[in-house]
Amino acid sequence: MDAVEQRLADLEVRLTFIDDTVQALAAADAEQAMRIVELERLLHLLRQELQSVRLGPASDPQNETPPHY
Repeated sequence: MDAVEQRLADLEVRLTFIDDTVQALAAADAEQAMRIVELERLLHLLRQELQSVRLGPASDPQNETPPHY
C-alpha cells in the first residue's frame, strides 16, 4: 500500500469516527431538547400552582379567620 492509499484509508477511518460522533451528538441534542420541553411544561404547571396558592381562599379577606380565634 503506497502512501496515498494509506492516507486515504486513514481519512476514511477518521471520517467514520467523526460520523459516529456527530450521530451521537445529534441524539444527545434531541434528548436534551425533549428534556427542556418537559422541564418548561413542569415549570409552567408549578407557576400555575403557585399562582393558585397565592390567589386561593386565604387571600380573600372574607374567608380569613378573625384574629381572636
